[in-house]
Amino acid sequence: MTNVLLNATNISKSYHDAEHNLTVLKNISIQIERAQTVAFVGASGSGKSTLLHILGTLDQPDSGSLLFNGNELIGLSKIKQAQFRNKELGFVYQFHHLLPEFTAIENVAMPLLIGGINKKLALEKSAMLLEKVGLADRAKHQPNRLSGGERQRVAIARSLVNDPSLILADEPTGNLDSKTSMVIYELITKINDDLGTAFVLVTHNNELAQNMDVSYTLNAGVLALSNTTSEAK
Repeated sequence: MTNVLLNATNISKSYHDAEHNLTVLKNISIQIERAQTVAFVGASGSGKSTLLHILGTLDQPDSGSLLFNGNELIGLSKIKQAQFRNKELGFVYQFHHLLPEFTAIENVAMPLLIGGINKKLALEKSAMLLEKVGLADRAKHQPNRLSGGERQRVAIARSLVNDPSLILADEPTGNLDSKTSMVIYELITKINDDLGTAFVLVTHNNELAQNMDVSYTLNAGVLALSNTTSEAK
């Protein structure tokens, strides 16, 4: 089996209105390997989030190819893309998007419950993931009783609940102070080491980016390699 998990080739994206034509991504090609950690950095508005959304099939490019385990994703129906996301991907955002009326463990379990998994089994798995992210004692707390860093750790646990091959994270430390950001980085590293989950992060945190296996800079629609810290796993 090839070590390449996700292979994007010549991805381009523009936005149009009556007066403007804005090209955000220009023929971007990138490979994400299994268990690799990757960062995208760049100025606000450079297209980092757009690229992440395309890699996650949340947005469609104007042109290009996107292969996951050798299978083309672009052109699949919305239903099949949703099935792919549910099976293979996890998502973490700057704003945790936890449901305020549910407890931490219920938030983590939600993707399983939506998928029809037995509630008892879903909660048991969610409890194990909360323990992994260091929040076993916060399982019954609602989001408003958690700190910002704890909410983000719940969001990371939720992203893991379907055993994804790849987690896509958009500014996962953007709302956190430097100390809490380091806790999140250490958690990502631990998950990557323990589970072999690949991570692709959009971040303004240069220290975080430099600690990923590979970091890229996106500027004027062009993606350029900016740092490689380790050999591919």
